[in-house]
Amino acid sequence: MRIDRRHFVAGTLAAPAFLSAGAARAATTIKISHQFPGGTIDQGDFRDRLCRKFAAEVGKRSNGDIKVEVYANSSLMKTNAQFSAMRKGALDASLFPLPYAGGEAPEANIGLMPSLVSSYDQGLSWKNKPVGKELANYLADKGVVILTWVWQAGGVASRAKPLVSPDDAKGMKIRGGSREMDMVLKAAGAAVLSLPSNELYAAMQTGACDAGLTSSTSLISFRLEELAKHLTAGGGKSYWFMFEPLLMSKAIFDKMPKAHQDLLLAVGGEMEAFGRQAAMADDDRVVEVYKKAGAQTHALDDATLEKWKAIARETAWKDYAAKNAGCARLIKLAQDV
Repeated sequence: MRIDRRHFVAGTLAAPAFLSAGAARAATTIKISHQFPGGTIDQGDFRDRLCRKFAAEVGKRSNGDIKVEVYANSSLMKTNAQFSAMRKGALDASLFPLPYAGGEAPEANIGLMPSLVSSYDQGLSWKNKPVGKELANYLADKGVVILTWVWQAGGVASRAKPLVSPDDAKGMKIRGGSREMDMVLKAAGAAVLSLPSNELYAAMQTGACDAGLTSSTSLISFRLEELAKHLTAGGGKSYWFMFEPLLMSKAIFDKMPKAHQDLLLAVGGEMEAFGRQAAMADDDRVVEVYKKAGAQTHALDDATLEKWKAIARETAWKDYAAKNAGCARLIKLAQDV
């Protein structure tokens, strides 16, 4: 991000939040980067659509004082660099899978803690519970602000054999999606790969990966049905829920007038209903997509979920809680939801 624009934006902040019609002004530009396929406000990956809906509403309600630009497919910035860039003020915003930040912010891995969140109601309720407030404060201290809470259920696409129960994982090469999910898979006897979901197709195509765990939306958007003979769907029951919020650099957010800050938070909150509805729709649609492609589909039952949860409690949950006091507090609060 160019320094000259930052200096210009900073110089305009003393002006009133919304200037009168016809007054000479230049819009503040917010650039959102994400890794998912691009589309339109009405068609395509719902995470891209959410960003575009957010952009349109912010532009309208700010009378053009805030312009939001959306860069899909990691076209503005590579996936794994986005969190660090937001912390430094080098990237304005991103719809970002939070566990991707676990390397520099260990507490962030609670965003994909296997078997911790088991429903959309539970995950979205975090926002107004102590666990959500604690997580939001932690991220603010790290330099990012949550604008929109987005949770997604996930499933498994596999090339040759299904991955339903922990017993199925033995000997497979699997992408889990987070350090903690990888721990569970390793305990079940799998080898694991660490890579963002937009690199999963290539890994499965070359045979480097036998199966990939990811959200229902990514299972569709990244066309994994072209490679998979089996789908374990996560719509009805799942041990895999990912927190993928719309985040903003706190350094950029804090420089904005309060009226602009309030607007961004208000519109961000209004996007949550769309995010939930769209994620749940993809949980249903993914089954149709894979069946049409000729894959066998599988569902999880309560007994199988309990097997995954038992492994998670003894491995990932304990390891996470032992990392530091903040992690211990977060997972304790999460278990109270």
